Amino acid sequence: MTRFLGAVFSFLTLVGLLGAVFLLLTDDVLPPEWDPFVPLDVTDPVTPVTSWKYQAALSGADECLAALETGANFTVLPDFTHNDQCFIQTQVSLTGAGQADVAPVKTRCQTALRTAMWMQHGVQPAAQELLGQGVKQLHHLSSYSCRPIRTASGASNQMSTHATAEAIDITGVTLDDGRRVMLLQGWQSSDPNVQQFFRAMRDTACTWFRTTLGPDFNRLHADHFHLQHTGWGTCR
Repeated sequence: MTRFLGAVFSFLTLVGLLGAVFLLLTDDVLPPEWDPFVPLDVTDPVTPVTSWKYQAALSGADECLAALETGANFTVLPDFTHNDQCFIQTQVSLTGAGQADVAPVKTRCQTALRTAMWMQHGVQPAAQELLGQGVKQLHHLSSYSCRPIRTASGASNQMSTHATAEAIDITGVTLDDGRRVMLLQGWQSSDPNVQQFFRAMRDTACTWFRTTLGPDFNRLHADHFHLQHTGWGTCR
């Protein structure tokens, strides 16, 4: 019941926002970023409608791939199955996101789309604001890995979301001037702007991913952000 009421409230909020926009516009046409009938474009400015369009894009394979086309470089690959616990559905090889290169990584479309939105609307603006330049390359450890969850006390009995490529581990970036800044050194950097940049990476990831874990979570994440397509909103 709570979830149903939340959905109704979200719908009514969206209707109210659109009504306000129609009243304010002097033209007959909504800008695409405000039009809920125009599919998500990663490069469009963020508006109150973006969240609704984003969830629609994440809801299916075709919708996800179409949205990913607008803000990432990738190749569609056949679905992959190792066993009933380890597989990648709607598999892509991601090579670029949000105007930054990515070393080729096999992942699922939804993880790639979340990465592209985060890069476009979180990482790149933070880099420009705090470091005075954009990001040229995003560094990662992996996305898919057929393994259990790792904990401070060892492996658990539960499979990691990496086993279905629903997460990606990010280690740092290379800036436009070629400077490489990595989380392991940057989280406690003597440069306050670098510190703020990595915290902005973490905080904005919490907007675009369902689970975000970093150095504040535990020592296993000292060198990477674990960014996850699924979850309950954990932001650590």
